[in-house]
Amino acid sequence: MTDLADMTGWACPTPLRDHQRIVLGHGGGGVLTSELIEHLFLPAFAAGGSTARRDPAAALLDAASAASADAALADAAVLAVGGIRLAFTTDSYVVRPLFFPGGSIGELAVHGTVNDLACRGAVPLALSAGFILEEGLELAVLGRVAQAMGHAAAAAGVRLATGDTKVVERGLADGLYVNTSGVGLVPPGVDVRPDRAAPGDRIIVSGPIGEHGIAVLSVREGLEFGGDVRSDTAALHGLVAAMLAATIPGVHALRDPTRGGLATALCEIAAAAGAGVEFTESVVPVPPVVEAACGFLGLDPLHVACEGRLVAFVAEADTDAVLAAMRAHPAGRDAVVIGSVTAEHPGVVVARTAFGGTRIVDRPLGEQLPRIC
Repeated sequence: MTDLADMTGWACPTPLRDHQRIVLGHGGGGVLTSELIEHLFLPAFAAGGSTARRDPAAALLDAASAASADAALADAAVLAVGGIRLAFTTDSYVVRPLFFPGGSIGELAVHGTVNDLACRGAVPLALSAGFILEEGLELAVLGRVAQAMGHAAAAAGVRLATGDTKVVERGLADGLYVNTSGVGLVPPGVDVRPDRAAPGDRIIVSGPIGEHGIAVLSVREGLEFGGDVRSDTAALHGLVAAMLAATIPGVHALRDPTRGGLATALCEIAAAAGAGVEFTESVVPVPPVVEAACGFLGLDPLHVACEGRLVAFVAEADTDAVLAAMRAHPAGRDAVVIGSVTAEHPGVVVARTAFGGTRIVDRPLGEQLPRIC
C-alpha cells in the first residue's frame, strides 16, 4: 500500500528526455506533450506577446489575458471583449482510419471543438474548418467527411462559419487532416476552470470510459475483442447546460478526457488546483469490451481516450442536484461519482484499488494509441 502520510511536494522522478526531434509521444497528451507546451511553445509565445501589444487593437484583449492567465492550459481561452466573455479554442484531427465504428474524423472535428468550449461553460456559436488534403484523395471520401461535419454541426446547433483548404503532394497527409477552431459565449456568472477545483468537491464521470480509443484501434488493427465497441463521440454542451441549470457556482471544473484519458484529466486538474484527488477504481465505469481489450493489449483503461465524456468537479453541497441533472440528459444517463478532492497530497492523484490498497495515478509519458483523434 502506498504511504500517503507525507506526500506534500511529491513528484514522480522525471526521466531524461533529451529529444532533438519530435516523436509520436509529443502528441499523446501526456508528459511529453506538457513539456513541449511548457518549455517550447509558452516561452516562445510569451516572448512575442510584448511585441503584439504595441498594436492598439491588441488592447482589447489585455484584460482578457490577465483574466485567463490562471487557466492558460484549460480546454479553451476565455476572452473579455466589449463587455461579454467569449471562449475560444482550436484543435486538429489526424485520426487513422478516417472512419471507425460510431463516427468519423468529421464528427470528431465538430464534437471535439464543441466540447472544449463546453468545458469552459460556454455556449458554442461558430466553428471554422481547415482541411489539409492529400493529392489523390477520392472526392467521395472527402464528401462523406464534409457531410458528417455538416450533420454534426447542425445537430449541435453550431454554425460552420468559415474555412480553408490546402492540398499537399501524394504521401504527405495520409488522406486528410482537419483543423477546427470554435468560439462560444460564456453566460454571466459562469466560471468553470481547472484551478477552481477545491477540497471537498466530488468528482463525477458522465459515462463509460475508453470506448473511442478501443473502437479506433479495433478497426485499424482488425482486432476482435469479443463484443461490439463504438466510439462515444458526441457533443456535450447540452449536458453542460443542464448541469449549470442545476447550479452555476457549484460546477467548479470540467474536462473532456480525450488524449491521455481519464487519468490525464484528473492529473491536470489536480496540478492546476494544487489539490489532491482520490477516487475508487472499481467505481469507474469501464465497459467489459474495453476492459477485455485493455487486458489483451496491456493498456490501462484510465489512459484510453474518450470523445463524448466529461469529468466534473462539483461542490459537495451541489453534487446530488448536478448528478440528477446529468442522469436526466441522454449524454449523462450513466453518470457516477468516482471520488473527491482532498487537501492532502496536493497535485497527486490516488486510486483506491479493489484489494483495499492505493496506487498513484500519473499521466502517460507519451503516446500509447497513436492517431486516435
